[in-house]
Amino acid sequence: MTDSPAPTRPGLTRTLPTLLLLLTVFGPISMDLYLPALPALTSELGAATSVAQLTITACLVGLSLGQLIAGPLSDRFGRRGILLIGVIAYVATSALCALSPTVELLILARLVQGLAGGVGIVIAQAAGRDVYSGGALIRFYGRLTVVGGLAAIIGPLLGGVLTAVTDWRGLFAFLAVVGAGILVIVLMAFPETLPPVWRTRGGWSQTLRDYRTLVTDAPFLGAVLSQGFLYAAVFAYLAGATFVLQGIYGLSPLEYALAFGLNSAGFMVFGALSGRLAERWSVHGTLLIGIAVAALGAGGLLLAGLAPMPLWVVIVSLFALAGGVAISSPPATTLALADYPQIAGTASSLLGMIRFGLGGVAAPFVGVAGAASILPLGLVTVSAVALAAGSFLLLPRRRGAPAAQPAFAASTLA
Repeated sequence: MTDSPAPTRPGLTRTLPTLLLLLTVFGPISMDLYLPALPALTSELGAATSVAQLTITACLVGLSLGQLIAGPLSDRFGRRGILLIGVIAYVATSALCALSPTVELLILARLVQGLAGGVGIVIAQAAGRDVYSGGALIRFYGRLTVVGGLAAIIGPLLGGVLTAVTDWRGLFAFLAVVGAGILVIVLMAFPETLPPVWRTRGGWSQTLRDYRTLVTDAPFLGAVLSQGFLYAAVFAYLAGATFVLQGIYGLSPLEYALAFGLNSAGFMVFGALSGRLAERWSVHGTLLIGIAVAALGAGGLLLAGLAPMPLWVVIVSLFALAGGVAISSPPATTLALADYPQIAGTASSLLGMIRFGLGGVAAPFVGVAGAASILPLGLVTVSAVALAAGSFLLLPRRRGAPAAQPAFAASTLA
């Protein structure tokens, strides 16, 4: 099957696929753009390291909850209106983050900013379900996954560059400007992709039934949990790397950004190779390779926490950890969505919630020993990758190919 939209689906324009990718990107970038300035933020607001890292946790929790809330609402009321509300809220809360006088207010603002960012992610997924079907839908979700993960790596790189010319407040002001630009683009280029006749009428009871179907399916849980735990490892890395590389190894913000640039390149390459490998060889095998590569990276970080290691060991370990997550994302997303094309939006919402939710749980543990040790980062990442490997065991050896059926089934319209 070619990557073409179903001819009867509304709302597909030449610019819509690119806009959907953009909506997937701005949520993760808002999470970690300011990471290079996190030490300065911690000092200026007089916060403990673990408290400052709650600004990351709050955003991750918001990204998780935002997807769970916005997905069902958009199924019932349409995509465009919910998206506009989310983007406007994003602009307002980004400005509030820039003006926050205390770390407590910043944490609260980051929670709401995450909720708004989650709207963009889930609307992109749901709109993709509206305009694509069958194998094209699965491949579209694979691209969203890779691009969203890549944004999590590019964010600190861009933040490191901007830190050379502004402080952490300026970074949040920059996000407000970006949000305003996205708002203009949405107003001009995002059509309503869900006509009233296709909207769900079962309300929250139908949503709960769909979620119950998903969480009682062991293969779905295996794919989703393996992704969730791997993302917990990579978000722990994003939360802790700034203190490790700048605080322990003395990298400047620009040098820190260059280190993340290396990971960005690796993430892009590994993500592209993973999709091809899964298609031509084995979806399960590719996922297993991703877990194994991430395990090598986590093991290197643990080793650096147990004994002094040169900088290159840490850099290579971080590169392997990010690369392993990139390898795992396309096959895990395919396995999670293959059996549920009729509720792919709900399945994608749950997948996103688990990714960001487990990331929010893992991130604070990186700072429990302060900013002077790599050991917590090593322990968290090794534990997360081990749990991902255990979740992989829930997957059967074989599953059917992605179903070539419409994105909407009659049951969802009942």
